[in-house]
Amino acid sequence: MRQRSDIFLEPRKSPVQARSAASVDALLEAAVQVLLNVGKDGLTTTKVALRAGVSVGTLYQYFPNKRALLQAALRRHLAEVFDAVERACKEQQGSTHHEMVTALISTFLDAKMRDPKTSSALYSVSSDVDGARIARDMGIRFNRAIVQMLVSSSEPLAADPHLVALVLQGSMVGVVRSLLESGHSHARFEAVRRELITLGCAYLSASAGFAREATTAAGTSSLSC
Repeated sequence: MRQRSDIFLEPRKSPVQARSAASVDALLEAAVQVLLNVGKDGLTTTKVALRAGVSVGTLYQYFPNKRALLQAALRRHLAEVFDAVERACKEQQGSTHHEMVTALISTFLDAKMRDPKTSSALYSVSSDVDGARIARDMGIRFNRAIVQMLVSSSEPLAADPHLVALVLQGSMVGVVRSLLESGHSHARFEAVRRELITLGCAYLSASAGFAREATTAAGTSSLSC
């Protein structure tokens, strides 16, 4: 059952025509720009409507309040990131672990850091718009895409692919969030990319090594029986 607070965060209606979709996109983009300019406390629906070039009444046709508007902006941002990750994972199916990790981490970093100021601003409102639930729902898609990629590889994994995917996912998300919060994201971006790829490749290499050792040990045990 949905909580009452969820109802007030839902858009009033979905854009079914191209013109309506364009209006919603303009409102969401305007919300991000106003957020960047005046912060979440200074953001109002009037300012967003003015920035988008529409009336406040038009804004209220789609969003009941500013929290719903900001939640939609956050949801759109995360969807764009995870859509990019899903595409990369599909493209890398059948590749080596090194190729998979490199593509996965690079795609995620590029999507999050394409506009670091926007990513940071949306992180700042996450707790106000039930961002944890949105991230959790998106994270399920994220994990599924990584798992499907991993199991397509000919290289073995010692651990459950879901667990491996969770570890990779958590390391990327946590490091990127810390990078954004540090205020030095541009200066350290390439170094973080390199270190994350090294970390992910070493982790999968170790997992493959454990799997080979287990297989060898099982074979030796059966021969001695």
